Amino acid sequence: MDYGDKRIGLAVSDPTGMIASPLGFIIRRAGKRPPIAEIIRRSEAVGAGAFVLGLPLDDNGDETARCLEVRQVGKELEHRTGLTTTLVDERYSTATVLRAVKEMGGSARGRKGDIDALAATILLQQALDAARR
Repeated sequence: MDYGDKRIGLAVSDPTGMIASPLGFIIRRAGKRPPIAEIIRRSEAVGAGAFVLGLPLDDNGDETARCLEVRQVGKELEHRTGLTTTLVDERYSTATVLRAVKEMGGSARGRKGDIDALAATILLQQALDAARR
């Protein structure tokens, strides 16, 4: 997951755990609690075996204020599903997607949710690759 203030980008791996693909996004409502039930519903629909959440570190690698919320969401998901949660450094994941879209002649205008899902895909692919090493 690419867990943002306005949207949560989602991704899923293939059954072999080799390839990550975008799974869409969840819109967060301002002032509302994290949408844990919706995350669980979507993860159950695809038979998820674990969660990977992007940890929003700053440019120096230090934790930001949102890191606490991401950690709490991870713990809540573990508690409610029994699945493990892995936290991965999400620095530059969205910027990487935006750069790739621009290089292909595309635009992010009106596609912010898709961008977040692609950022989640990058995060998941990094975790899958690290697990195979």
